[in-house]
Amino acid sequence: MNKDKTLFTPISLGNLQLSNRVVMAPMTRSFSPKNIPNPLVAAYYKRRAENEVGLIITEGTCVNHKAANGYPNIPFMHGAEALAGWKKVVDDVHAAGGKIVPQLWHVGAIRKEGAEPDASVPGYSPSGLMTPNKENGVAMSQADINDVVEAFAQAAADAQEVGFDGVEVHGAHGYLIDQFFWEGTNKREDSYGGDLVSRTRFAVEIVNAIRARVGDDYPIIFRFSQWKQQDYSARLAETPEALKQFLTPLVDAGVDIFHCSTRRFWDAEFEGSDLNLAGWTKELTGKPVIAVGSVGLNTSFIDEEKRDMSEHAGSAPDSLDTLHTRLDQGEFELIAVGRALLQDPEWAVKVKENRLDELVDYSKTSLGQLH
Repeated sequence: MNKDKTLFTPISLGNLQLSNRVVMAPMTRSFSPKNIPNPLVAAYYKRRAENEVGLIITEGTCVNHKAANGYPNIPFMHGAEALAGWKKVVDDVHAAGGKIVPQLWHVGAIRKEGAEPDASVPGYSPSGLMTPNKENGVAMSQADINDVVEAFAQAAADAQEVGFDGVEVHGAHGYLIDQFFWEGTNKREDSYGGDLVSRTRFAVEIVNAIRARVGDDYPIIFRFSQWKQQDYSARLAETPEALKQFLTPLVDAGVDIFHCSTRRFWDAEFEGSDLNLAGWTKELTGKPVIAVGSVGLNTSFIDEEKRDMSEHAGSAPDSLDTLHTRLDQGEFELIAVGRALLQDPEWAVKVKENRLDELVDYSKTSLGQLH
């Protein structure tokens, strides 16, 4: 059997019919002046669709809440001009034969001082905490929570209206939804705080609201992680039993696919099993899953101790062998590719055609050259 067969086999996940198992991971770019995706953004995604990426997940797109954004030139998923820009992106990707979903995002307490569109707006989070020991912004009231839930629901409805093939909710990496999940940043004493199941309530309300707005058949992907950008060692669930308690309310709310973010997809999640986080999520929920983490790279992008951006990971074709094996074994349905696909729009085609010697080496490519 050709070792690439599973990776490039079509798959149907409900109404999401994909030509292969390669997913473009969401990667923030800050290339949308005035928060509007422009023709260059459309061309960027179209190039990946033309080169046989099965599913594109866009960079994070901010929902319509005053504190959702934390960085310059981030595209919004609200406002007539931004939505028109996204329609151009969607139409171009579809014309190239691809499928695309936006990642819906609220940064929470990560919001930087002076961020667009109103520099005077503080960060919002469950308890006013960015980390267990650092305050940044304000604790959310019930009215704030209701506003954000509505913002996610409306963003999903708008995404559906402009033609996206589904939506992904960003519940990972220490941003707002994950700040509710994380015991270190959620010190609330109401129904949104407490044990791990109670801390899922905010996310559950968001998924419920989206499902009510988009209907039963529109795909909802939910991205989560154990690690946080504030703390790589942080964990939501220490055991499979705890992970099941965490995931079950999200399944009940209407999540169709889980996107399980790890920094290295080959790492085992719990002792006693080789399954990664995606594999465990599939085992515990029965839902399709997307695995992710340093696909095609030698190591993680940033050394977690030194945080040294000079330690770029180069292309590592040999590391694809374990990917093929895990896909063949059915550990996960889809694999998200980030930096390797950022550096080389033709990555999927080159891997499919076994042209591994032609893969672009990230360590020899400047960020300014990546389009």
